[in-house]
Amino acid sequence: MTQPERRTPARRAVLGAAGAAVLGGSTVLAGGTAQAVQSAVAADAGHDRRRTGHGYRSLPVPTVIAHRGASGYRPEHTLGSYQLALDMGAHVIEQDLVPTKDGHLVCRHENEIGGTTDVADHPEFASRKATKTIDGVPLTGWFTEDFTLAELKTLRAKERIPATRQENTLYDGRWAVPTFEEVLRWAEQEGRRRGREVWLHVETKHPTYFRSLGLALEERLARLLRRYGRHRADSPVFLQSFEPSSIQRLARLVDSPRVVLLSAASTRPWDFVQSGDPRTVADLVTPEGLRWIASYAQGIGPTIDLILPRDASGRLGTETTLVRDAHAEDLILHPYTQRNENSFLPAEYRRGTDPVAYGDAFGALRRFFATGIDGIFSDNADTALLAAADFSDR
Repeated sequence: MTQPERRTPARRAVLGAAGAAVLGGSTVLAGGTAQAVQSAVAADAGHDRRRTGHGYRSLPVPTVIAHRGASGYRPEHTLGSYQLALDMGAHVIEQDLVPTKDGHLVCRHENEIGGTTDVADHPEFASRKATKTIDGVPLTGWFTEDFTLAELKTLRAKERIPATRQENTLYDGRWAVPTFEEVLRWAEQEGRRRGREVWLHVETKHPTYFRSLGLALEERLARLLRRYGRHRADSPVFLQSFEPSSIQRLARLVDSPRVVLLSAASTRPWDFVQSGDPRTVADLVTPEGLRWIASYAQGIGPTIDLILPRDASGRLGTETTLVRDAHAEDLILHPYTQRNENSFLPAEYRRGTDPVAYGDAFGALRRFFATGIDGIFSDNADTALLAAADFSDR
């Protein structure tokens, strides 16, 4: 493989982050790019195409969901990442939730934290390293459910994929692991400051696994949503999970809008595996399966491959009928995940041989939006916002 080219801040600035100071971290963009991005975001706000109604029906279309915050520019699931995404203009900010040993919900993509914190550098926690089977997959590392919140707060967050996002390592150690309650307080504060609601997109991770440990996520999440007034049908929050039973459980606890996440067509949700339900994701994306989802959820979050499959060469193939079929059931679609780097893009949108260099992200987003999706998860919210503004102008 070609040796990855070392990137400079000026090169990243072509599609890079807005130049706002964020919770102690800042990015300075070359050649006036910060002003250009801010102007584009302002223009995007003026050109948003909105649905009629209240709650999620009033969000811009396409909706840009900041995947784990501004994870293309800051270590994911930190207050710095969330703040930068909001400052960029992202319409919704995503959190993934896992529990601590003493039952607090914290924001991590996985309960294994060896790759996203400095836990390996803490000799006092060396004995906590373990091998566990999570949703049928053996993993070795350190797990949130083996730490109290006080212990977890002694750790610092770091970049998950440093070989791909070398500049992000500058921010290693700057932020702690946030609790979801801290995020709710942050959203309230930012909402008051900006004079508008701050939307969140909240995922329950491995809910069947955690329920088996006596650390059920749904009841804890519902209590926090009620405490902060985000439990109503028009509340500025989406609840999401790869396990349909978690969404069904949440539907009985709160009225917040809900989204069923869908992985590859051949896979089965882990709660289906545990309960003996033979259906696969391929069954859930049929008209019958979508009708079943619509009985307890308002949307789906499919991998983009379920809408635009890739062929053996990695190029986009023929579009499926999923968007049309989901809309027929009044379900919105928030597919995942758009990223700027070549290694994540369809083959026809890659540029050059460096896998970590930026490719034609705008071209890929134009193709994604043309399918009629309602929004998209993006690691690079600024890029997605510019592409959404272009698409809306068309």
